[in-house]
Amino acid sequence: MRAAFREKEADDQEPAEKMEFAPADYFARAKVGDIFPREGRLQVDIGCGEGGFLQAMAKLHPEDNFLGIERLLGRVRKVCRAVEQVGLTNVRLLRIETAYALRYVLPLESVAVAHVLFPDPWPKRHHQPRRLIQDGFMEALHGILASGGELRIKTDDEPYFQWMEKVLARAKGYERLDWPDDSEYPLTDFERRFLAQGLPIYRARLRKI
Repeated sequence: MRAAFREKEADDQEPAEKMEFAPADYFARAKVGDIFPREGRLQVDIGCGEGGFLQAMAKLHPEDNFLGIERLLGRVRKVCRAVEQVGLTNVRLLRIETAYALRYVLPLESVAVAHVLFPDPWPKRHHQPRRLIQDGFMEALHGILASGGELRIKTDDEPYFQWMEKVLARAKGYERLDWPDDSEYPLTDFERRFLAQGLPIYRARLRKI
C-alpha cells in the first residue's frame, strides 16, 4: 500500500511538467545549474503571463536560457505545455511570487537581462503599494543581475510610468540606457492590442553598474 502513495519521481512526470522548475529548497538560493543543465546566458521574463514573449525570445536566441516567472498555476501549466509542444529546450517556468523569487530563490549575479513587460498598473491609490516597480524591487533585482546586466521595462500606463521614473531615478547601482526601436524585440499580446488602438508605449532600459 505504501508504494501507492509515494511521491511522483522525475521519471513519472509528463514531458510538459519537466518544463517547470521547482526549487528543492525554497529557503536557499538555487544554482544556475539547478535550473538549466545547459550553458548559456540567463534571461528572466518577470510576470510572463501567457508566455508569447518568452517563447518568441527563446526561438530568437537559442544560445540563451529563459526563465519565466508567473504566480498563477493555470498560466504556468499552459506555457509549459506550449513550450514542450514546440520543442524549446531553453525555457523553464517558475511558479512563485516575484518578490520572493528575487530575494530568496534566484542565484545572485546570474541574470543577463530581466524583462518586465506591461505589469499590472494598480491604478487606484490604495492599491499602489502592490505595484511591482518599487524601491525594494530595484534593490533585490540589483542583487541577481550579473555585472552589466539589464532591466527592460514596458508599459502603456502613463501614470504608472511616471511612478516608475521616480523609482528608477533614485535606484542605486544602475545607469539609464537608450532603447532605440528594435524590430527583433518580440511584442507581447498586450502590446499588439495597445498599438492597434494607437496607444503610446512607454519604456525604460537600465544597466547594472
